[in-house]
Amino acid sequence: MSSETPEAKASRASRKDDHVRLASAQQTEGPRRSDFDDLEFVHHALSGTSPERVDLSVDLGDWTWPTPFYVNGMTGGTETTAKINRDLAIAAAETGLPMACGSMSVALDDAEAAKGFTVIREENPHGFVMGNLGAGRSADDARRAVELLEADALQLHINPVQETAMPEGTRDFSTWLSGLEDIVAACPVPVVVKEVGFGLSRRTLSLLAGIGVRFADVSGAGGTDFLRIENDRAGASDFSMLTGFGQSALACLLDAPPEWTTAADTGDANADGVSSRVLLASGGVRNPYDVVKALACGARAVGVAGTFLQTVLDHGPDGLVELVRTWQTQTSALFALLGAERSTDLTGTDLLTRGRLGEFARLRGIDVTALSHRTDVLSRRNQL
Repeated sequence: MSSETPEAKASRASRKDDHVRLASAQQTEGPRRSDFDDLEFVHHALSGTSPERVDLSVDLGDWTWPTPFYVNGMTGGTETTAKINRDLAIAAAETGLPMACGSMSVALDDAEAAKGFTVIREENPHGFVMGNLGAGRSADDARRAVELLEADALQLHINPVQETAMPEGTRDFSTWLSGLEDIVAACPVPVVVKEVGFGLSRRTLSLLAGIGVRFADVSGAGGTDFLRIENDRAGASDFSMLTGFGQSALACLLDAPPEWTTAADTGDANADGVSSRVLLASGGVRNPYDVVKALACGARAVGVAGTFLQTVLDHGPDGLVELVRTWQTQTSALFALLGAERSTDLTGTDLLTRGRLGEFARLRGIDVTALSHRTDVLSRRNQL
């Protein structure tokens, strides 16, 4: 039984629906330049392979997913968002894509709202599903969320920028790290810590590794802008001064600390020499080429939200199934073009970092010249 007043429930439902409406409006504004446009592959015309030799499955240690991209957490908890989750789940079940839901806090506080999340398991009983809670919830809440959704993993989102701008938000972040540590220790399934579009810095990723986090979604800037969404909702309480705050997914991937990247020489690696910690990426992923770029920068899989949300809003689950099939075909073709039979092969491709992304890399001490000569390194290793 909910302890919320009818007014509080109505306010929370309005906020959930506002988020979807405003996120959709951002998607319909047309293309925006992002850091994905500042990353290029050096083209080697005779280094390709056959699409028939490409394997799109990705090994994440605890799991193997059939594709290197997945449906990232979006929404849930109202009648409108329940339909969105239903359509997303239908498409995920049909295509085999892993899927996350939006924040389940409302479902823990209001049994009626839980239907907006349980519909995911009803439509996708055998698929890989991730629950979702925000920082500040308890370890017991995490267990309840996993149980409610029969979740295979739990996303824990950290959103201090959004909370700062949100009229109803908290601005005390002092206990978030210790709270995350409690949840990671107690949660019955693996925990994926993610941002909501402002990026996980090198320092943040090191802190997460220190408390036992093994999965992190850097969720960088460039996609759905929750700062802007909250500013649009806030009226007089305007934090538009923070526009552009945070780092992109590609910037976070290139800047990730050693404990999150290839670690064959540190002992913190699996049999293939890949770090036992798993970096995921999301934030402004528009097409399969963006997916491939994120994989080349070290992501093991890539989350997609806005593009998939707009597709189900415009064309329903059948439209999303068609889009996913197209993305799978195009991703295989891009792998073949770049000579990659597996996603991990992309981390040996030559990358040119230009523009804003290149400036970030240089300011952070990242060797952009080495990134553009990775095939030379592999060639020398193969000759030894």
